[in-house]
Parts: sequence; structure tokens; C-alpha cells
Amino acid sequence: MHAQVGDQLIVESPTTGATKRDGEIVGLHHDDGTPPYDVRWSDTGQVTLVFPGPDAHIHPLAHGPEGDREAAGRRGPAATHRSGRPLSEAVVTALVRDATAAPSMHNAQPWRFRYVRHTRAFQLRADLRGALPHSDPELRALHIGCGAALMNLRVAVAHEGWEAATRLLPDPGDPMLLASVTLTGPLGEETDPADLYPAVSARHTSRHPFAETAIPEAVRAALVDAAGRERVSLSFPSGWHLQSVLDLALEAEARNLTDAGAAADLARFTRGAGDARPATEGVPEYAFGPLRHLGKAPMRDFAGGRAVPGRPTADFEAHPQLALLSTSRDRPEE
Repeated sequence: MHAQVGDQLIVESPTTGATKRDGEIVGLHHDDGTPPYDVRWSDTGQVTLVFPGPDAHIHPLAHGPEGDREAAGRRGPAATHRSGRPLSEAVVTALVRDATAAPSMHNAQPWRFRYVRHTRAFQLRADLRGALPHSDPELRALHIGCGAALMNLRVAVAHEGWEAATRLLPDPGDPMLLASVTLTGPLGEETDPADLYPAVSARHTSRHPFAETAIPEAVRAALVDAAGRERVSLSFPSGWHLQSVLDLALEAEARNLTDAGAAADLARFTRGAGDARPATEGVPEYAFGPLRHLGKAPMRDFAGGRAVPGRPTADFEAHPQLALLSTSRDRPEE
């Protein structure tokens, strides 16, 4: 018997041939992959030293399309979808890393993830350390940010080759448990949302001027369809509707600049040169974007009105193109 870390050890019932117990091999004691093994059992989550008997066999880590057993460690945008398989610590960590590449208000990252190995379930919890009590008193933006992280997780899980069942607010008595994502089996023929995986690492927030080139109608239709599959509505305002949205955004930014509470939130989550906080948290000065010289594009100034040495100015769009996502209701689920 030979195994690798990440392979599954299956112990069968000697009388029925059915699976009696299974677990993931998380440690080897011999370089050639022979027993004994450190096994994390799926029913308890405990790791024990196992000398497999005649009723045990190895279910190997699934091969990629090139037969490369090390494919699990390479998770670049060009990677190919793989069959569902037991998740190693490295893969679980990579999935959560993909999830946390999501956007959130002020990049506060108001989420925590927990993986329950014996049920193959990820739990997404709200992390109130990333809450903004003044700017987001009802935690609406926190829920939106966590929803973006949930979408990233769903995409990454599908890319890893798994079908998953997602439940929103699965425990009525625990409102900070926002969602669970349970891996239910290998991915079927339908690969959506796996095809979105390259966007997980490519996505970023830009505060620079955009082009005013018209968005082709076919692209708009495809985006509307994609939004509809997530049970939200996407629209492209124009005329008086567009002007109303622009006016609201400009008024909101003007209020922010004279609001001491909003200024305190900015100070907490923006980072200047020499700031000792982790580079993954908050909004750094280089991401503030230029100051607006001309144009009507609604821009949030993350400098909060303070001077940033060397910050350039730019002309923004005279005719901004906006897209609006909306839901029929405005509860935490939405």
C-alpha cells in the first residue's frame, strides 16, 4: 500500500463491503508512502496514527488532465477545473484566501471563515472587528462585503472541482453565521460559476478615470443575464435616472467630508506611508486615486480632504456610465 498526503483512506465493513469509516491522510512516516499514516477521520475530525488492515484501501488524490498529482498546489488563473477530492490543509487555506480577495467597505474585511472537515462545510461569519459603527450602523455594507466573499468562495470551490450547497443564515439563533457552503460531490457538467475563477485574482477597485466608450449591447445583455442567475437585477441608468444617482452620490460625498464620524472611519481604515498595520487591511495611499480636476464622475476621496504629498489630479468622465444592482427586498439575505 502506498499513499500521498491528501489521499483518502477508506475502511470497509468486512461483511457488507460498504464504507465503514473514511479519513484524509494528513501525514506520512515513510518517504515511499507506505504505512503507517496520520489520518484525520471524517466522522470526528481527529487525527490518529493508523496501520491499515486488509479491509482498508487508498482512494488517491484525483489526477489533473495532465496526470499531475501536484496540481492541487498550483492555483493560478489558467488552472483547469479538477474533480472533487478530499481537501488538504493547503487547498482549504487557498480557498479561503480566494474568498477574502473580495471587496468590502473601506477594505475592512468583516468576515471570518471556519472549515468543518468531517462535514466538508465552510462557515462564513460576520466579524464585527471590521464593522463601521458610524458609516454602516445597520451592518448593511458588512453583509454586502460578506456576500462578495461568499461569491468568491463559491467560485473557488467550483474551480477546485466540487459541487456545493449554499445556505444563507442557516441558524436563526445565530445571525452572525451568515452562510454555510457544504461540498456535496464532484462538479457536474455545469461549470458555472467555476468559469469566473480568473476574475478572483484580477478584480481590484480602481479610483482612476474610466473610458467613456459605450458598452456594447451584447455585453450589457450578458451582464444582466448573469445578475439574474444570482437573483438580482442589473440596470444601466440614463437620462434623469442617471442624473439623480449622480446627484445623490455627490451629496453623500459632500456630507462625508464634513462628518466627524465618517472622518474617524477613514482614519481607522486608510494607511499612509510608514503605517505599521498589515498591508492586506484598509486602503493604502497609492489606491486613493487622483484628485478630480474636471468631470462628473462621483468619487469618494479616501484622503478625507487632507493633503497627500505627490498626489496627482485628473479629468474624470463628463458622462459617467453607471450600473446598478438591486434586489426586490432589503433584508440581510439580500
